[in-house]
Amino acid sequence: MDYFAKRIIPCLDVNNGRVVKGVNFVGLRDAGDPVEVARRYNQEGADEITFLDIGASHEGRDTIVDVVKKVAQEVFIPLTVGGGIRELTDIYNLLNVGCDKVSINSAAIKRPSFIEEGAKRFGSQCIVVAIDAKEVSPNQWNIFTEGGRNDTGLDALEWAKEAYDRGAGELLVTSMDADGTKAGFDNRLNKQIAKLVNIPIIASGGAGTMKHIEEAFTLGQADAALAASIFHFKEIDILELKAYLRSQNIPVRL
Repeated sequence: MDYFAKRIIPCLDVNNGRVVKGVNFVGLRDAGDPVEVARRYNQEGADEITFLDIGASHEGRDTIVDVVKKVAQEVFIPLTVGGGIRELTDIYNLLNVGCDKVSINSAAIKRPSFIEEGAKRFGSQCIVVAIDAKEVSPNQWNIFTEGGRNDTGLDALEWAKEAYDRGAGELLVTSMDADGTKAGFDNRLNKQIAKLVNIPIIASGGAGTMKHIEEAFTLGQADAALAASIFHFKEIDILELKAYLRSQNIPVRL
């Protein structure tokens, strides 16, 4: 679906209270304090921030609500939080400390009705379903969970359509093949999903250049582009990126 302004979303992968970044979901390195990093992005022109507690689902614990609260107090743009969200009370607790949307992944796969329950209780606009997909054969992507450790056998395209039908307000689509490689997004995957759903798609995994982000919007038909290391380590400036996108006739908020 073609929404007017395309969004640029820095992602804070948080592990043990620190922002980290890896390649293909492993080999993590430190990228700073989440509150300070979020504050910087708020000032640098990001449209939203996504905060993922990457150890929570794998370790079977709840999202670090106290850190989310501190981040929410520092930013004045939409904040999406994911990791370890398994119950409606988890969603309530996060919205209550100032996040705007929640990203659910493993819990939705284990119990798909959780998407409907969340959408009914809090509104579809609050429910982002995260899809971690890996290409298992040509043009066939499967859903992986537990930080990429577990192949569910679920077809990513079928699951995207089901999440949409069940009331998801957005889909956060991460290509595990491209994640951290800086070789570009999996635009084939995103374009296939865009044909099936009528909600925004956030492209994730593989951003290395401004051209990659442009291609996420043109070739991949995404509504938002999410990236981490290129922003964390200041390889790309968000305002310069937006100026570049505007020069390519891609509408973005200044």
